[in-house]
Amino acid sequence: MFNLILFGPPGSGKGTQSEKIIARYGLKHLSTGDLLRSEIAAQTPLGMEAKKLMDKGQLVPDEVVVGMISSALDNNPQAKGFLFDGFPRTVAQAEALDKLLKLKGMQINAMIALLVTEEELVKRLLNRGLTSGRSDDTNESVIRARITEYQNKTAVVASYYQQFDKFVEVPGEGSIDEIFDSICREIEKHL
Repeated sequence: MFNLILFGPPGSGKGTQSEKIIARYGLKHLSTGDLLRSEIAAQTPLGMEAKKLMDKGQLVPDEVVVGMISSALDNNPQAKGFLFDGFPRTVAQAEALDKLLKLKGMQINAMIALLVTEEELVKRLLNRGLTSGRSDDTNESVIRARITEYQNKTAVVASYYQQFDKFVEVPGEGSIDEIFDSICREIEKHL
């Protein structure tokens, strides 16, 4: 089983590359946002707890998110592996994920981060904002704040996985296929 974390700031191409990785390697996509929406729609106990907190404008605690991930892992025993998207975002989440995976006889095999310059990210997001309907993709100062937030929070997660020799950066600029080829070369090293 191969488990991958794909990281990158907003506009780095994670969504595009995730689709290609899933198609090539047969991984199950685990997006914490999708999991939350799914648990809420199914009205599971975890989903209802999360909804209560979200309705008050509070963040969903790590243990609830980890519980949802645990359920997703259990519900997909046939998966060749998982692609984690949007999680972990903090060292505490990374440690909780590692602990959960260890209990299930699994581990994170690699964390791949897409490297894109801030100017390129801003350009991509403003361009995406023309068609995405997302208000956070139309304001340059909001975009730059999102990029700074990503850099401040995720640098420590990268360091966490570096200590286990599981972190690698891949250029996130160039053609979609060139970037994908670079990602595949790194994945192949861990298979």
